[in-house]
This record gives sequence, structure tokens and C-alpha cells, in this order.
Amino acid sequence: MSALATSAFPETRSRLLPPGGAGGYRTHLARHGALPHVRRRDPALLAAVEASGLTGRGGAAFPTATKLAAVAGRRRTTVVANGVEGEPASAKDKVLLAHNPHLVLDGLVVAARLVGARESTIAVAADAAAAARAVERAIAERPVRERPRLVLVPDRFVAGEESALVNAVSGRPAKPTGKRPFAAGTLVQNVETLAHLALVARYGAAWFRAAGTDSEPGTALATVGGAVEAPGVVELDLGTTLGDLFARCGGLVEPVDAVLVGGYFGRWLPFDPELELSNEALRAHGASLGARVIVAFPRSACGLAEVARVARYMARESAGQCGPCVFGLPALADALEAIVDGRDTDAALRRVPRLHAQIARRGACAHPDGTLAFVRSGLEVFAADIDRHRRGTCRAATRR
Repeated sequence: MSALATSAFPETRSRLLPPGGAGGYRTHLARHGALPHVRRRDPALLAAVEASGLTGRGGAAFPTATKLAAVAGRRRTTVVANGVEGEPASAKDKVLLAHNPHLVLDGLVVAARLVGARESTIAVAADAAAAARAVERAIAERPVRERPRLVLVPDRFVAGEESALVNAVSGRPAKPTGKRPFAAGTLVQNVETLAHLALVARYGAAWFRAAGTDSEPGTALATVGGAVEAPGVVELDLGTTLGDLFARCGGLVEPVDAVLVGGYFGRWLPFDPELELSNEALRAHGASLGARVIVAFPRSACGLAEVARVARYMARESAGQCGPCVFGLPALADALEAIVDGRDTDAALRRVPRLHAQIARRGACAHPDGTLAFVRSGLEVFAADIDRHRRGTCRAATRR
């Protein structure tokens, strides 16, 4: 039987980001104690992870217990901790790695033991210097048997996709393959997911479910930006309202009509302070938490210009493997820029749905479809601005 712990640890909002940071390994052990004994396919721990309702915190929200069990059933296994966000608007994983690397490494140890992996890797974005230094120091403090390999990966949008990441840590170009690595015995877990796994292993499913909602338990890290007094990374209970989240960031500093939920694969939504931040609540709006980037978009900025800017960025971030990205996304960005500039706006608006039909569900990965959803929701939320741009005007005070 596993030595699965259920000791008390009452804090909620500071589960992952304790005040003052986690400190070194000794401080970490003084706070949490040693990891419980975990063996391969440990039934008690797998049952606890399933009962906890923990899902992936990288964006897809895949059930963690399902992925662990699938990899544990393979003969040869390996584990990769994914700390490469790729998402320019997100900082949650970088902050977690910089401030609490030992909790992530604990989760990596637990996952490796559960699936029987002899090798483990932690991947960090090459430009996340503070996170990489913190991880490197933390690895050096750990027992030798618990030291993973640290790999720095180019910080491109597609590099965080799990099949692209497996390629990257293997020394190949970071390009998606469309395959699920866990089906071949490679467990790729987001670093925040692993941090939660380490806590579930220590404190149990009931403790984990004390935060969040019944259908989506636990806390999550969110990167909050835009028109708030104190933008940054916040740990929130799932189900927290937008109004409460922005209040925790010092409140709004100017009027807001729209919010971006989920980052560059996310959705634009009209601002509603009562909107609950859970996938269940967001599903009714065609949205999800995704990478949990929450941006209060200021009325003084141009929403259409922001939609076009991100579309151009996404076109440039293509892995260059298929036509929908190589040709379709640049053409979409061209059409959006024409709308913003008031150049033959009607023709550009007619072109957008045609491009959508040519791009949708034709890519080798989710990159083109994620971009399309971002653009479609932006054109809906900022529809009233299109006529202004057609006339050569804009209500925004700045295009920044």
C-alpha cells in the first residue's frame, strides 16, 4: 500500500505560491515534509488523483489520472515536465518555477514513480532566465536519484504543444506531430499540474477538493493583465468571478467592455463581473479557461487592432508544416489589417469567412483552429467598431 498522506494543510489561495516564496529544499521540506512512498501503478495514489478531479493545467484540462494510468501501462516510459508556455501573454509557469521549483520537482518525482519511468526531463523556455536559474539550483539541492535533466527550449508558441515538446527535448525541431505522446509511453505534464500532483500525494483528494467547485475542484494560476491596478499571476479558486479576480488585482483602472479569456487560443467575451471562471460556466459562451490568461481590455485601446496584431503574430509562429498555417493564416491577418485600416472593408469582411472555411480543421495541429476561434470571437465582440473603421475613425484613444 502507498504511504499516501492526508495531513492538514488549510491554506487555499497560497497552495502553489506561498507568501515569501518557497525558499530552498530544507525550507520546502519543513513546510511540506518528505514525499510519501510511491510505487509503480500505485492503486491508492491513482485512486486519490482520480477522486481529486485534478485536470491538466496547461490548457487542455485532460484528466490527470487518465493520462497517468495510460502511461503506467506501457512497458517503457519517460516523463517530461512542460514549463514552456509559448503563450506570450502568460507568465504563470515561469512564476511558479521561479518561486516554487521544488513543488514542481516533487510532482515530477511522483509522476515518474507512478509510471515507472527511469528518466525524467523538465523543459523550460530558453528566455525564462529566472525560472531556469531557480530550477537549476533546486535540482542541485535534490537527492541524486531525484534529479531530472533540464532542457531549455526555444520559446515559440508551438513549442509548448506536447508532441512538439517531445521533439524539442529529443534534439529535433519543435514541431507538432498530431500524435499523443502518452500513447507511446511518454508522459508530458504541465509544471502546474505536477505541483498539484505533489500536493494531492501529500494531502489527499478531500483536501484538494476543498477549493474550487464540485465539478472543477482545486486552485489554478492565472495571468491577469490589461486595465487592472496590479497585473500579474494570481492563484484563484476555480469558480471565482471576474469581478472578484480583478478586485484581487487592485480593481479596474479604466472602463472595460471586453475581456480575453484563455490567451491567444482563447475567446473574447463582453465584460461581465459575475462571470464564473470555470470551464463549465464558460462553455455556455463558447469559451474555456485554456491557458488561463485573463485580460481586462481597456476601452481606450482598439480591439480590432489587437485582434489583427495577434493574428499576424500567430501566422508568424506557424511550424510551417501545412497549408492552412503557411498560406491561410497570413491571408487572414492581411484581411484583418485591411479592416483595421479601413481599406476595402466590405471585401475584407467577405474574405474572412471564406478563409475560415479553407483553414478550419485542416491543420496538422490545433494552431490554425485556435487562431480562428480567437479571431471569430474578436470580430463578434468588437463588431460595433467595424463601421467606425469603415469610416476611417476609431473610438480608441490609442492603437497600443
